[in-house]
Amino acid sequence: MMSGKKNNSNQLILSLGGNQGDIKKTFLSARNMITQEVGSIIKESSIYQTQAWGVENQADFLNQVIIVETKLSPETILEKCLAIEMELGRKRMKRWRERTIDIDLLFFNSEIIQTENLQIPHPRISERNFILHPLTEIIPDFIHPILNKSIKYLKNECSDDLKVFKY
Repeated sequence: MMSGKKNNSNQLILSLGGNQGDIKKTFLSARNMITQEVGSIIKESSIYQTQAWGVENQADFLNQVIIVETKLSPETILEKCLAIEMELGRKRMKRWRERTIDIDLLFFNSEIIQTENLQIPHPRISERNFILHPLTEIIPDFIHPILNKSIKYLKNECSDDLKVFKY
């Protein structure tokens, strides 16, 4: 898992999140568009429900993590994911606000990527139970390339006290 470069393809891990509208339907549309635009989804976590992170008085979020096999570059993937978010009604306003869909690039193989627009692994993975729970479901033993700890270990050590439930 996550070795990448099989047949010149890469393994990408994306998170889907949202708390407005018909979220499950939006996730289905997002997964279909990701399959068309980015690559084949080879594994997906359950959908999890959690309180809004970083702000109070918002509807709970649903979150899911997917593994995608792709031949695209990380920068191209970012562009395509931003376009998918816009097509599905995402309006970028304040940080941590309500949204129909949020697609984050979490990992790209085991690579460390830092550009002006992109940071992989996602810098806040280890702080967020709503990401660590679905990641633990599908890749518990994957080693975070910067922190050098397994996803399962990071989940067990996470100080985020927001409760996460399978939806």
